[in-house]
Amino acid sequence: MHSSAGTEIGGVQRLAVLTSGGDAPGMNAAIRAVVRSAIERGFEVVRVRDGYQGLAGGDFWPMGRREVGGIIQLGGTRLGISRYEPLKTAQGRERALRALREHEITVLVVIGGNGSQSGAAALHAEGAPVIGIASTIDNELYGTDISIGATTAIDVALQAIDLLRVTAASMKRAFLVEVMGRHCGYLTLMAGIAGGTEVIALPEVDLEPASIAQTLCAAYDRGKSHAIAVIAEGAKYDADTLMQYFHEHRDRLGFELRVTKLGHVQRGGAPGVFDRMLGTLLGAAAVDAAFERRYGTLIGMRDGKPTGTLLAEVAGRTKPADTRLLELAHVLAM
Repeated sequence: MHSSAGTEIGGVQRLAVLTSGGDAPGMNAAIRAVVRSAIERGFEVVRVRDGYQGLAGGDFWPMGRREVGGIIQLGGTRLGISRYEPLKTAQGRERALRALREHEITVLVVIGGNGSQSGAAALHAEGAPVIGIASTIDNELYGTDISIGATTAIDVALQAIDLLRVTAASMKRAFLVEVMGRHCGYLTLMAGIAGGTEVIALPEVDLEPASIAQTLCAAYDRGKSHAIAVIAEGAKYDADTLMQYFHEHRDRLGFELRVTKLGHVQRGGAPGVFDRMLGTLLGAAAVDAAFERRYGTLIGMRDGKPTGTLLAEVAGRTKPADTRLLELAHVLAM
């Protein structure tokens, strides 16, 4: 698929790369792979600073092999990110498209999650040669089995659960851990199963406060000295609601919950080996797609290999956590 938004200069292809949305461990590995693979393929490479805001503002800078040296092990993104709401408007998209033309960009690589790829799809629909790379800790992005950053974020949540269990056992208390993930319970589900928690509450399945209390009480009745509940931030009854419920019913229940909200600490970890490899493989595959002019695709990991999915199919779609695993979690927590 060819595009009029990018222009070839004397046969030279110019590739721009940006990161957008929430930062995710492994983004730097993807940036590194894109830059070095693109140079190897004969592209000139420029970086766009601060996501779509930098794109619309023309914040482009040349980027070479050495500029991505020593970043594979770092969390976050060396390119910066920002939220750019005007991209949802025709005027905002025109600013971005004009910047691509003025800087003679032949292909734009967007590393980001659901909102970022919806923006990429909108730009491509208006003529921009865009390729996306699946990157979000939430792992709700359609078109990939796993996205950059998700496994490291799970490891951070799991470490917190393990540490809190030590205190819970010592104090003989019940603890609640709230995990990020917006409207998808993937992080919570994986961390809850791996952490052996007694309760897992997800946005995909409503779990009433009374049911959570009953499950925790049953754990004590079975002889357990402590209990852990892990709650997704997007669950119908979040940490604040549950804390209030347990406070109001503490006399009847016989215990209160101690609440820990992990929040953005989950984004900040150094990427583990899986996210470094995932970023590397998807970054290289995105350059292959750019070289072959397979514009308008999201590069994700499906069935164990990098695979392209049309951005038009990805935009606005999410995938839920696999709630069938909740039954396994229930059996293992008994």
